[in-house]
Amino acid sequence: MTHSVCPQCGHAFTCGPQNREESCWCNELPAILPPDPEKGCLCRTCLTERTAAHIEKALHHKSHAEMLQLAASCKNTPPLIEYIDYTMENGKLVFTAWYHLKRGYCCGNGCRHCPFPKTENP
Repeated sequence: MTHSVCPQCGHAFTCGPQNREESCWCNELPAILPPDPEKGCLCRTCLTERTAAHIEKALHHKSHAEMLQLAASCKNTPPLIEYIDYTMENGKLVFTAWYHLKRGYCCGNGCRHCPFPKTENP
């Protein structure tokens, strides 16, 4: 475990596992960002925001099949992460397109951020 300063926002944070049995907190996030050795480690907030932005950009540039494949690699990664898997609106949890992609199918409830083509909806 090392003490670091986020190169993006300047906040101090700890990087690395607390002990040998654990992994770094950043391993809770989807491992979908290309590494950027020049920037170094980011704090939890900045890395979460960057990951969410990367997912949003990918949703507009990758095919549905590519996004399903990417999300499948992160399918069973608890816990849910705010801004990546959900947002809070008026005290209610709203699932993101990424959450739905990780689930792998449309539930048919007309979710606001459903990324599945309408033809797949029951």
